[in-house]
Amino acid sequence: MEQPHLLIVDDDARIRALLQKFLQRSGFLVTAARDAAHARRLLEGLEFDLVVLDVMMPGENGIDFCRDIRARLGVPVLLLTARGETSDRISGLEAGADDYLPKPFEPKELLLRINAVLRRTPVAEARVPTHKVLHMGAARYDADRGELWLHGTLQRLTATEAQLMRVLAARAGSVVSRTELVEEMSRGPEPLQERAVDVQITRLRRKLEPDSRQPRYLQTVRGAGYMLATDGGAA
Repeated sequence: MEQPHLLIVDDDARIRALLQKFLQRSGFLVTAARDAAHARRLLEGLEFDLVVLDVMMPGENGIDFCRDIRARLGVPVLLLTARGETSDRISGLEAGADDYLPKPFEPKELLLRINAVLRRTPVAEARVPTHKVLHMGAARYDADRGELWLHGTLQRLTATEAQLMRVLAARAGSVVSRTELVEEMSRGPEPLQERAVDVQITRLRRKLEPDSRQPRYLQTVRGAGYMLATDGGAA
């Protein structure tokens, strides 16, 4: 099995070196960048399985850079920051982060969270070949490939969005509770919180619905959870 390739982005040279050494000893291939501009050049020329991104950097901060990554790439992002308030965690999730770890942290916890995100990342050979396409107005979801298309354009999904879409598509037409979604999507030592699921639903609606403020297909069922409704067409 190939070593997962991680990109570490932190302006602190000491932290970069420590993380690089620890993660290499843990079995990863690791490349380090000193800031967002440096990381952007690396992303243009190399393939990565995960970006570990510090939030508090001079110049372009981690939240803004994460948002830019989400607009262009499908690589998952784990944010590191000294700011651990709930509002900051939500800002990170809304920017497209797949997970969020406040500093200071134990290296072992970082390792567990990295592995949890990587396990949630779509892997083609691990999918059950359903050979089914769900139709939702101008959107279609290829369950076999894990691809969401809107108006003929492939939508870039984060690892967490892709996992969420797979869970909902597998039970299209049925209500899935927040608790069930948390259980389905949590692989790490600390489960996803229900609020985090709500944020992911909001982001996924923006890529699926004609009007995300009035969702037709990714519906909220009050007091019960969420349901993916389709037009009934499946191939």
